[in-house]
Amino acid sequence: MVQTRPAYDTVSVGSLEFWAKTPEEREERFRILRDERPVSWQRPAEGSMLPQEDGAGFWAVTRHADIQTVSKNPKDFCSGQGVMIEDVPPDILEAASSFLAMDAPRHTQLRKLVSAAFTPKQVKRIDEQIKDQARRITDELIEVGDCDFVDQVARKLPMWTIYEMCGLPAERRSDAAHAADGMVSWSDEDVRQGKEPAELLNDSLITLINIGIDLAEDRRAHPRDDLMTNLVQAEVDGVKLTDEDIAAFFVLLSVAGNDTTRNTITRTLEALTRFPDQRKILQADYEGTIGVAIEEFVRWASPVMTFKRVATRDVELQGQQIREGDWVVMYYASGNRDERAFADPYTFDVRRTPNQHVGFGGGGPHFCMGNVLAKTQLRALFDQLLHRVPDLQGGEPVQVVGNFVDGVKSMPCTLNL
Repeated sequence: MVQTRPAYDTVSVGSLEFWAKTPEEREERFRILRDERPVSWQRPAEGSMLPQEDGAGFWAVTRHADIQTVSKNPKDFCSGQGVMIEDVPPDILEAASSFLAMDAPRHTQLRKLVSAAFTPKQVKRIDEQIKDQARRITDELIEVGDCDFVDQVARKLPMWTIYEMCGLPAERRSDAAHAADGMVSWSDEDVRQGKEPAELLNDSLITLINIGIDLAEDRRAHPRDDLMTNLVQAEVDGVKLTDEDIAAFFVLLSVAGNDTTRNTITRTLEALTRFPDQRKILQADYEGTIGVAIEEFVRWASPVMTFKRVATRDVELQGQQIREGDWVVMYYASGNRDERAFADPYTFDVRRTPNQHVGFGGGGPHFCMGNVLAKTQLRALFDQLLHRVPDLQGGEPVQVVGNFVDGVKSMPCTLNL
């Protein structure tokens, strides 16, 4: 007997119209789905680059607990067939996703190799550099005065940190960061600037791959004390990374390391402006509260909004019959506002504990390995901002239209010094 598909849900969370809304406006639909249909059948996402079969779609998973279930069960919900809601060509998928779109044992092996490059010495050196760069960024902000917070502050520290770690020459960093933006913002008309989505995505990917391969080749010939040198020399059980592995990881670093932290910084200033009592708590006892507060920064921002998995067998989730091969999309932005997991989820609370947010993923083998680095950047930058520019206020953000990263194009800020 052929199993029939359910009707497409009347509450759409896949259209560009939906992603053009603010996070608060999107939450109106998420709340309905969490309460009434936590696993819903949705129309194919707008922006897919390959033809869609009749009846195609995906399952939207909106509750916190179900997101954890999908994340922690890679045997039932695999990553190797892609992590984006749109259907993209396989060659782009392979070159762009690194170990995000891999399953064991290849995922385990590659993750071990990359982890071997993050030595204690490397992390310690990065920590001191991040603190120094946060000071310099704040110096420049004070000198410039009222400005666009994204350009002047939020984008600078993540870009500098990632490319300084890799040893990327200063003259290539702007091109790499611009290409990283194109990798996650190709649905946005302003970002595309007349290009077709596939063209922008492909151009951005090629730019990052070429930069990554050039840098790897240079470090093989001229080793230095940086992450790229560690990557080309890394070896686990006699296995080294290939040029393709390194280029794909450079793409991943550029996207995950730049966009996610940048937007968390921006959304956090927005939250501190809306909730001034929380700013005062941090300023009164920064060292005592920042560790817990950073988790709330990430929960509130939910910088990565969605991740796809593919069912490896017929399974049931929240009463829905999911077929082998079906796409199952975790909505982290919804899970981080789930009333079942968080008391008063619409309040920004820097002392919230426990705080089992899914901002770094819902657990399992793909939990974000860059989470410590991101926390280090957030700690260093807000230490400077909250103490040296204590009345810094964020204005109305202008956001990117997209379904992967909650991107903010610009946000005015006033210093009130």
